[in-house]
Amino acid sequence: MAQYVAIIEDADPDETVSLWFPDLPGCISGGDDVEEALENAPEALAFFAQELTADGRQLPPPRTLDELKADPEFAEDVRNHTAVLIEWPPRIDAE
Repeated sequence: MAQYVAIIEDADPDETVSLWFPDLPGCISGGDDVEEALENAPEALAFFAQELTADGRQLPPPRTLDELKADPEFAEDVRNHTAVLIEWPPRIDAE
């Protein structure tokens, strides 16, 4: 199962929390707090994958956190914000 690195942007208490995927430009999630942003992340990833599929493309392979730290475009974001892993495809828990 693949895991995409997501960056949680720090937010003021009165603002929503945003989460974005360095490997998936334009794929973002959000919520009133970090927990909600994390809960919404798989849905955002699914929607993004669906849009790519509709355009005849596939999700790019995810990079590791170390690979993103080595990429000058994302190194500062990884260093200054919280990075989390989001599984893809999401695990379906048995009820």
